[in-house]
Amino acid sequence: MKKKKNKKLSSLKAGLPPGNLEYRGEIYTTNKSLTLFLFNETEFDKIHSDNVDVVLNKVDSQKINWINLVGLHNTGLISKIGQHFNIHPLVLEDVLNTEHRPKAEETEDYLFFTLKMFKKHEGEIEYEQVSIILGKTYIITFQEKEGDVLDTIREKLSDESSKLRKHNIDYLFYRIVDSIVDSYYQILEDLGDKIEDIEDAIYLNANTQHYKMAQDLRRELIFLRKTVYPLREAIAKMTKENVSGLISDDTQRYFSDVYDHSVHIIETIETYRDLTSGLMDLYMTSVSNKMNEIMKVLTIISTIFIPITFIAGIYGMNFKYMPELNHEWGYPIALILMLAIVIVMLIFFKKRKWF
Repeated sequence: MKKKKNKKLSSLKAGLPPGNLEYRGEIYTTNKSLTLFLFNETEFDKIHSDNVDVVLNKVDSQKINWINLVGLHNTGLISKIGQHFNIHPLVLEDVLNTEHRPKAEETEDYLFFTLKMFKKHEGEIEYEQVSIILGKTYIITFQEKEGDVLDTIREKLSDESSKLRKHNIDYLFYRIVDSIVDSYYQILEDLGDKIEDIEDAIYLNANTQHYKMAQDLRRELIFLRKTVYPLREAIAKMTKENVSGLISDDTQRYFSDVYDHSVHIIETIETYRDLTSGLMDLYMTSVSNKMNEIMKVLTIISTIFIPITFIAGIYGMNFKYMPELNHEWGYPIALILMLAIVIVMLIFFKKRKWF
């Protein structure tokens, strides 16, 4: 599991004041993408612009506003959005911290929620930090890079018959979080398939590559576990406290379902961790068995050659008074005796089922 590396941006927080807006993460694109989805039950509009002032001027408090920002390295742009919606600098600092653990933080005016989003790209599992701010008439989503699991939601917004157009803004917030959490299932399904493939490969012919693959899987599952455990706590906190009243009772029921999904994901991760540990044990057992088979063959070969070597050693001493040395049939008799010993020993080993 990895982030697709493009350009590394170093950040030293030591000595900086609280609320200082400095991006801590990797830059995936030098472009900035800012999109505003503006809608109610009967109207829909989409504004895409690189100019933050153009987008903010289009915000309508009489409608639902969803601002989607891609490119967290644009700290000046994020600062302007924060000032416009009166977002606390400490919240914006958390937005810019891509290694922040999932959490929910609520004030009287807005709710801040951050979590990891996973997706598959070119056979690799990638992740990025997604932060969401829910206000009374707006939602702001902050992403590290383009391409996500939210395209279905964006497409449905243009459909007048969609539930997203008929419900309040908290329902859109639920759908965003639910889509991200549901994407974990696809990742877990891929990991489950990998576990089965590695298990089959180990049974056929275990090698060090399989052990490395099992270790990589184990690391991925540990990272997933570290991500989902605080996510479960954040969802529970958000639905139980609800200080600002931004989430209605109906939507809270939906979030209870998301909470159940997070619990199920955790249970699946724990199961896969056990299976991965089993893979490593299976590899060690397979290698040990293979070594035992090799040692058994070598031991049988060595055992067979012990009497042959003994006979060869006796007649290799070249003493003058050894009657067999001058015998006309001495050499072929010795070879026949050696061959007979080999055959008898092989029959004996076979009957004892030693090979």
